[in-house]
Amino acid sequence: MGQYDFDTYIDRRGTSCIKWDFGMERKGRDDLLPLWVADMDFKLPDEIVSDITNRASQGVFGYTDPKADYFDAVNGWFERRHGFKVDHDWITITHGVVYGIVLAIRAFTEPGEAVMIQQPVYYPFAESVRVNKRKLVNNQLVYKDGKYEIDFDDFEKKIVEEKVKLFLLCSPHNPVGRVWSRDELIRIADICKRHDVYVFADEIHSDFIYSSFAHTSYMTLGDGYRDKLILGTSPSKTFNMAGLQVANIIIPNRDVREKFRYENMITGYSQCNAVGLEATKSVYTKGDKWVDELIEYLEGNLSFVRDFLKEKLPKVKLVEPEGTYLIWLDFSKITDSHKELEDLIVDKAHLWLDPGIIFGKETSLFERINIACPRSILKQAMEQLYEAISNADSKI
Repeated sequence: MGQYDFDTYIDRRGTSCIKWDFGMERKGRDDLLPLWVADMDFKLPDEIVSDITNRASQGVFGYTDPKADYFDAVNGWFERRHGFKVDHDWITITHGVVYGIVLAIRAFTEPGEAVMIQQPVYYPFAESVRVNKRKLVNNQLVYKDGKYEIDFDDFEKKIVEEKVKLFLLCSPHNPVGRVWSRDELIRIADICKRHDVYVFADEIHSDFIYSSFAHTSYMTLGDGYRDKLILGTSPSKTFNMAGLQVANIIIPNRDVREKFRYENMITGYSQCNAVGLEATKSVYTKGDKWVDELIEYLEGNLSFVRDFLKEKLPKVKLVEPEGTYLIWLDFSKITDSHKELEDLIVDKAHLWLDPGIIFGKETSLFERINIACPRSILKQAMEQLYEAISNADSKI
């Protein structure tokens, strides 16, 4: 028994929570059990909530900037958990990593120039490229023997042929759960350096790594790979703080950093969320044990799903995750129709998941499920899925 409780259900309805309160607005119904958006249903520990409420109790929320203690807390986390430290000046604070991606697209590419992604990938990557009128280039990940790999030949070929200026790296990868090895990252870095490509490394899920795997931050690959690096980090996933809107964008190269900050400045963004800054200091100084126990609990949830599928739904294939709290399920042996799959998930199982097609057209028969919830909720979801498939025309 650990120090922290992840089993207790926290009723978030009525709090304007996107995950639980917007079924009618987003799906046209309110009878769905939500396991879609990357938002955990766990309460932060009391010692951190106390720091946040103490700051809020002052009752004044004026313009706020970080002092040295903020950067020391952030650096302490990076050093303890990921093996690197950065100069305070390297950090630009924004209200989100996706916002940082958009700034990078606008700062380092011109309309019509190419930005590369690796689908199936977190769907705001493609959206951010398209809405900013850049050319979207996809280096499709290869699904082989139940695992995703990078097609490095295609990666370099498209960089050259499409004149790619910026590569958006998802590390660890959402939704396929890959924790890229150091060798894989070095191959990526060598190709990007050889062809003068900027790299935005989104490492927002880097604190969620399962046993026998280790996250390698792009920051640790060596000084020679930092010249065109923009590293996106945030406590928002690790501590479920997206609503407090704080991200730390790390850029070692001064010229690159100044271009990024100029783009940030012309958007009108300056000071940060006052409570979010306090929360970030608190979680990065007091949150280690909570995160360690959280990962143990998530591994238990993953084992539950793995066993459930093996016993009751053997045709639904789990793509074994190496990291993140998002699992990727292959339903291609249940149906060959995306429409039929969505009918099964939504109308028959009464679940709200993320359909695979939003991550790329090639994965229309996959679903992404968020397992960062009490096991009782996860069990309910899997039972609803089992009943729906059992009663469907397709035989499992």
